[in-house]
Amino acid sequence: MTEKIVSTMEAVVPRPVEKVWAIVTDLDNWQWRSGLEGLERTGPDTFTEYARGGFATRFTVTRAEPLARWAFDMENANMSGDWTGEFQAVPEGTRVVFTERLTPKKRWMKLFMKGYLRKQQAQYFADLRRALENT
Repeated sequence: MTEKIVSTMEAVVPRPVEKVWAIVTDLDNWQWRSGLEGLERTGPDTFTEYARGGFATRFTVTRAEPLARWAFDMENANMSGDWTGEFQAVPEGTRVVFTERLTPKKRWMKLFMKGYLRKQQAQYFADLRRALENT
């Protein structure tokens, strides 16, 4: 079995944890994410995201501790793995730590996956900051 590729990004955003949690976990209002063209709820704890171009990734929520931790397993044609978001109120706003642990389904993808994850996470943070500025 191929080992997991792990990428973690951390930031402090100048908004209350309640606001950050609400934006990140609101599956009905996904439009702030520039990399998505759609999101479909498929069950009480499952959903599918559609990237620009229609590439689908399926998600199953595995943990939801309001204002503290949101986690899910994910899978698509290229990879499987999990994502964990940790939220902590700090004097400056909210400290967020997002960690992805992915296993590529094709060996050659391992060479590119860490860079791809970093790019995706940086875009997610940029989108999140923009969404929070507009609230």
